[in-house]
Amino acid sequence: MIRFTSMTNGYVHLGLCRIAKCVRVAGVLLLGTLLAPLAAYAKDFSVASYGAKADGTTLNTAAIQRAIDAAAKHGGTVTLPDGTYLTGSLFVKSGVTLRVDKGVTLLGSQSISDYPEMPTRVAGIEMTWPAALINVYKQTGATITGEGTIDGDGKVYWDSYWALRKVEEPKGLRWASDYDAKRPRLIQIFDSSKVHLGGGLNLHRAGFWTVHICYSHDVVVDGVIIRNNIGGRGPSTDGIDIDSSHDIDVSHADIEVNDDALCLKAGRDADGLRVNRPTENVKLHDNIVRDGAAGVTFGSETSGGFRNIEAWNITTLEHVPNGILFKSAHTRGGFAQNVRLHDFNITGARIVLSITMNWNPSYSYAKIPDGMTSYPPYYTVLSTPVPADKGIAHISDVHIWNIHATGARTAFSVDAYTNAPVESVQLDHLDIAAQTAGHIDDAKDWRFSDASFHFADESKVQLKDDTNVTGLPQ
Repeated sequence: MIRFTSMTNGYVHLGLCRIAKCVRVAGVLLLGTLLAPLAAYAKDFSVASYGAKADGTTLNTAAIQRAIDAAAKHGGTVTLPDGTYLTGSLFVKSGVTLRVDKGVTLLGSQSISDYPEMPTRVAGIEMTWPAALINVYKQTGATITGEGTIDGDGKVYWDSYWALRKVEEPKGLRWASDYDAKRPRLIQIFDSSKVHLGGGLNLHRAGFWTVHICYSHDVVVDGVIIRNNIGGRGPSTDGIDIDSSHDIDVSHADIEVNDDALCLKAGRDADGLRVNRPTENVKLHDNIVRDGAAGVTFGSETSGGFRNIEAWNITTLEHVPNGILFKSAHTRGGFAQNVRLHDFNITGARIVLSITMNWNPSYSYAKIPDGMTSYPPYYTVLSTPVPADKGIAHISDVHIWNIHATGARTAFSVDAYTNAPVESVQLDHLDIAAQTAGHIDDAKDWRFSDASFHFADESKVQLKDDTNVTGLPQ
């Protein structure tokens, strides 16, 4: 009978005999027993073992990627000792957990050459674009977690964008600036599934969008703290964008950004209609938006459509101008169906419910200036005409309830089209205090019930080109 006497430093001792000798003596009988604890031990891959230096100045892209690639061979966890790791784009592989613990910062390089260009979708069209700082690209079963920080250090990219805008806008190229100024996103989950992101991660200063979930499914985001307004207000620093993806759950996010916070997207104009992939089966819940365009935003990239969307327990604070926002354009197309929005607590919004189908025309409608003959291929994609009957988004079957709003400027700002009204909207259990009531234009079959409105100017909601709008308090 063989008796184990101790285990130290990864070796099992049999008396004074180390594992190698024990295996030779005991043969196959001992392999499973002895190697199982070692296999468990081997599942952690420290980036320090692959040459990474936590000094904030050494570029660690290759070293950290080596650790990720090693973990991918076995299905393991990549760990980082405390400190700051300067890095370019990293690619988390299937079966890998990237653990960014408290005390660790992944700091994005300020050199765009450290973000390789790859096929992706950006702001509604498919094109080649710099990879994100952290990427899950065509993978299955990956996790990014921990209470540490992923910091894009994005101000250099914000500044380059504003500089380009100053040059392009007078030329009639406002619509092109967001595509010409190639800025890295912080985290992209692209064409992937079974991905988990969260655990208390701090996401700071994205060069562009913070978390972009595109062409993916079965993704859970649970517990992220997004702060993009550190050292300035980064343009288009969206919080979490869910783009032509399905079966997504986002919860316990704490968001402070300079644009859309929790946003649903599905493609832009001709290219989005070509791809024709909806965003569907999405749950957004137990989130707080401290700064951003809205509590929940649909669009403006609506081409593929939205269905089966539920958002609840959403809190917005006084720097958030819209409680609920639908936005599209007359070249965008798409739809929204079976949308359920409830239990919102909205403070200090400019507009509680905003629906606009002609959003930001200088950005939404691409026209190549007369006489311009040399331009990138995506200009042609963006300016491809969309037939009028394909360009209008259709919103229907929406239920909004348990909305508590205080300190608002306007309750309603709804503008659709007479030939394409917003249809079949049920609003109930509303408690809205605002300076003024606002308006609802181009609505059909809206039903209000159990609605309590308190308007400081004693105004009434103005209706125009509406059909069968009932139950509004008089």
